[in-house]
Amino acid sequence: MRDKKEKYDFKQVEEQIKQFWKREKIFKFNPNIKKKIYSVDTPPPTVSGKMHIGHAFSYSQQDFVIRYKRMRGYNIFYPFGTDDNGLPTERLVEKEKGVKAKDLPREKFIKICMDYLKKELPKFIQDWKNIGVSCDFDLYYSTINNHCRKISQRSFLDLYKKNRVYRQDAPVMWCPECQTGISQVEAKDKEVKSEFNYIKFKILDGKEKDLIIATTRPELLPACVAVFYHPSDHRFKKLKGKMAKVPLFNFNVPIMEDKRVDIEKGTGIVMCCTFGDQTDMEWQRAYNLSIKEAITRDGVMTKLAGEYSGLKIKEARRKIIEDLEKSGLIVKKEKIKHFVNVHERCGTEIEFIKSKQWFVKYLDLREKMLSWGRKLDWYPIYMKHRYDNWVKGLQWDWLISRQRYFGIPFPVWYCKKCGKEIVAEEKDLPVDPLKDKPKKKCSCGSNEFEPEKDVLDTWFTSSMTPRLAVELLDKKFWDKIFPMDLRPQAHDIITFWLFNTVVKSNLHYGKNPFKDVLVSGFVTLKGEKMSKSKGNVVEPQIVLEKYGADALRYWTASSNLGEDIDYNEKDVITGKKFTTKLFNASRFIFMNLKDKVKRPNKIFEIDRLFLRKMNEVIENSTNSFEKYEYSKCKQETDNFFWHYFCDNYLELVKHRVYNGSKEEKDSAFYTLYYSLLTILKLMAPITPFVTEALYQKYFRKNEKEKSIHITKWPKKFKISQRKDDKEKLELLLEIISNVRKEKSKHNKSLKAEIILILNKADKEKLKDVLEDLKAVTNAHEIKEGKFKVEFVGD
Repeated sequence: MRDKKEKYDFKQVEEQIKQFWKREKIFKFNPNIKKKIYSVDTPPPTVSGKMHIGHAFSYSQQDFVIRYKRMRGYNIFYPFGTDDNGLPTERLVEKEKGVKAKDLPREKFIKICMDYLKKELPKFIQDWKNIGVSCDFDLYYSTINNHCRKISQRSFLDLYKKNRVYRQDAPVMWCPECQTGISQVEAKDKEVKSEFNYIKFKILDGKEKDLIIATTRPELLPACVAVFYHPSDHRFKKLKGKMAKVPLFNFNVPIMEDKRVDIEKGTGIVMCCTFGDQTDMEWQRAYNLSIKEAITRDGVMTKLAGEYSGLKIKEARRKIIEDLEKSGLIVKKEKIKHFVNVHERCGTEIEFIKSKQWFVKYLDLREKMLSWGRKLDWYPIYMKHRYDNWVKGLQWDWLISRQRYFGIPFPVWYCKKCGKEIVAEEKDLPVDPLKDKPKKKCSCGSNEFEPEKDVLDTWFTSSMTPRLAVELLDKKFWDKIFPMDLRPQAHDIITFWLFNTVVKSNLHYGKNPFKDVLVSGFVTLKGEKMSKSKGNVVEPQIVLEKYGADALRYWTASSNLGEDIDYNEKDVITGKKFTTKLFNASRFIFMNLKDKVKRPNKIFEIDRLFLRKMNEVIENSTNSFEKYEYSKCKQETDNFFWHYFCDNYLELVKHRVYNGSKEEKDSAFYTLYYSLLTILKLMAPITPFVTEALYQKYFRKNEKEKSIHITKWPKKFKISQRKDDKEKLELLLEIISNVRKEKSKHNKSLKAEIILILNKADKEKLKDVLEDLKAVTNAHEIKEGKFKVEFVGD
């Protein structure tokens, strides 16, 4: 019955299908056709190596939705971009080329980066094609190319004109390792082991008295500018207005009160240093305290630290503690665990330094930000809380200056004579101030300028992705596509990418950049986040080589939207088994089904019951996909395919396929053909390669569309229905299952002939499918009585 020589070769099939999609331009966007457009703000993956399993997971999930929408008749605008300006790409190039940006002229390093990207990007992008992402890859942008430079610099100019960007010499968060300022969103909390050192300050009150202050950072003693206690703490009330002497460094600072002091922490009285944390910065501003810089940009102590000058931070901390102990100035040490801010890129503890930087002013927009978030449709809805919590916790304007080498430059110069800022004209964009000059003199008459050497934060550009994508097209189409319909992304960058995109869009255009937000989760391994240092990384390239893209996508569809999922190879293997079973079932059906299928004059009862069940699957799958619940569609269709279609319907229908009358065969062939085609369509968004291959092999000659992915999403079959259809079908399948169990229990072949005894009610309910039941169970006859299976010949 089966040709065992023909096996499903997923490698060959997937390669052939990729070439077919490319050759036939199946996913090509045509803005001129009259279909309603569905536009997607595709996440541009960061070029920091190669696709990781998290990429494969989240991009597959967004692709399920896009393929579904395409089959629903939308004209899909689904571009592809790569995020290749900024620190991750810079670090990658340094690693791959064995160079350091700081050791090279900036222009030379930028050329090395651009040459590397030109060579490596096609290989990087191929990973996305290999997992079946159905973008129009001809609609492509790179966040470092001239197209994106122009839009990013235009964004800066627009905010500059609206007084939404400003340059200020102010304390900023600084990464000593990456040697750049960072924004609040790039700092993450990390729990570390530390030590509270209880140190003796001296109260200057006629005679010196000890004042014990606990700190984890004694290396900041030379930058101490005040001592604070809480106004309700009566222990220290008498110290208000007095001075304290700082140990080792022997200078005096004022003792002051402020409600921001945590009475329960340490001794309840704290030192304010410039700058240890956000609170130090607030105190400095509130009380106009002096600023002392004890740490340099590269993380070593300044001359202010005296004999500790030139030491790295932790080295200075150790040496200062030693000297405090020698001098009898430490009362006790206490081991603690506490959270510190680290740079999310490299994990280095951040410092606060005074530096001239560019900021986007938006702290005054918190209420509007919350309103903008409410106008979005979130899937899943609970992800909105992450957005809201971020907005409510904002403490800084957005720092957008980066002291890096490979990025988009600020379109700004400074007059050497008067210091005035000179910004580029929009018509001249993109510009590079290191090479280009302003087109006119400064208002003071000078024509000598200093270029801005910093580059824009990569998120400043990435937050413009809706416009980076839309402006790939002719201007007349922009309003048809923007605002976009969908923003798909992972939950970890809600505060990075989504938040900044929403803010920028509203500042520039007065509206949200998209309507729906589709948020995916993380992939873990045995409950832990994957990390190269832990050696627990799963590479999707290896999974694809071993099991194929459909199998990987099948596993991806097992997770509900927004949920983190553990990588489980067994689920991928199940996906591979599904594709093989689908291939074999299709081959079996079309071994017997030769002619074009038409709707028969009569649909037999068993066929009607299965088509009714198929209608239920179509309805539920459609409703699920409309809510972006692709996992329910996969689960429903998968269950129908294995349990109803393969395990039961194919067996029930065999006797009519082989030995039935023309009328019986017509009904069976119609049901087989359209049930299988419907299964293929329902699974096409999830397993696009095998469904396309089977469509091309068996259905293309009879169907008008050249690809299954541009066929119409299934509609319910127009057949009669009765109240007891579901109960009737389930009863039939239960009896078949029980007969099989009895045969297995008695070590009998499934073909063993039996006499089947059913109770009167069941027999009556199944009266018009008894012949099918007899055939599938190989029953010589069906009698009335208590359920029993009797074996003929025993």
